[in-house]
Amino acid sequence: MARLAPYSNMDVFSHGLWAAALAKIFNLKQKKVKVNAWMAAFWGAFPDVFAFAPVFIWLGYQFFFGNFDFGALGSPEHMEPSQPDTLPIFRLTNFLYSLTHSLFIFVAVFLIIWIIWRRPRYSMFGWLLHILIDIPTHNYQFYPTPFLWPFSEWKFDGFSWAEPWFLICNFSALIIVWGFILRGKRKVKLKNREAVAQA
Repeated sequence: MARLAPYSNMDVFSHGLWAAALAKIFNLKQKKVKVNAWMAAFWGAFPDVFAFAPVFIWLGYQFFFGNFDFGALGSPEHMEPSQPDTLPIFRLTNFLYSLTHSLFIFVAVFLIIWIIWRRPRYSMFGWLLHILIDIPTHNYQFYPTPFLWPFSEWKFDGFSWAEPWFLICNFSALIIVWGFILRGKRKVKLKNREAVAQA
């Protein structure tokens, strides 16, 4: 039974915005190491984009050629932890979702890239932030976060991120945080201009 629906996971844009915000705040607090906010946003969105891109491409192809069957998507009450997926594309999606939402996989990839680049890529913490946000904002009925995969199938039974109260809190918090970030950037620019003028 397929587990796909528009509300299956926290929206990818919020993940990207939170990751970029974290990078911006980090950059405002110190000057020695700078984190690329665009790359942080990329890594923040990466877990969902990587996991769901194949199935959305497949669905688009099916829809374009008139083979789309809404019945194949199933419904939330028939999702996890009941019947397993039957179509190969959904099995692939579930595997990729487990892969990109595992803390162990994140740590392994982070260390490999650290070894290759010979320094840590702090923008990758956007990926970690994505997982940490998803753990409490997904319930067991629909796409719980497999953060212990592949060593354990246990998942936290949280709440749905699509709940209206959480959507309001999430977007309100994003507006407030980004407001402070933009305000901080303006202050830094003003100080730099004053320093140049006094030189």
